[in-house]
Amino acid sequence: MLKLYDFELSGHAHRVRLMLALLGLNYQKVTVNLAQGEHKQAAFRQINPLMQVPVLEDEGMVIRDSIAIITHLANNYAPAWNPKNSELQAQIQQWLAIARNLADGPAKARLITVFNAPYDPESVIANSHQQLAVIDQLLAGKSWMVGAEPSIADVACYSYIAHAPEGQVALDSYANILAWLERLEALSGFVAMQKTPLRAA
Repeated sequence: MLKLYDFELSGHAHRVRLMLALLGLNYQKVTVNLAQGEHKQAAFRQINPLMQVPVLEDEGMVIRDSIAIITHLANNYAPAWNPKNSELQAQIQQWLAIARNLADGPAKARLITVFNAPYDPESVIANSHQQLAVIDQLLAGKSWMVGAEPSIADVACYSYIAHAPEGQVALDSYANILAWLERLEALSGFVAMQKTPLRAA
């Protein structure tokens, strides 16, 4: 049985829940209460010395990074989600780099409003829109980020883009992104991340 150490409001953790759901995989969910500092306690630090969620345990293997986890899940349970064609794989890796960069854009903007993180809203929101403008341009004329079918690239990018408005980053002007979100949310097995009420930064 797969075991996921999870926190409901984490976009990184949602990436993994979404991948598991889209693949129809059963798993045991272990909630780690970040608000109460459970991730800093000795018991969890033995599982992840980095003190972060998500963590996935699979047949004795412990994986401590959300993108590493969804890559592992695709490779082992549904290879079509991470095709090994050299050209497609290069494109996927580029999108995974973009997904990681979202941590300094929409993800950080959301940290300000949802978790009261001490960042400058104006600069973070501006950076978020710079990232989203590029992503919207890259999605022009495409149904999915890579190839003709959804891949781990789409899963990796979804959570923080979809929830960008929670960080006061509006998506209204990004037609290609909005259409892509709609397509992904229509996939069989899709599960949403819990929404947080919008409030001023």
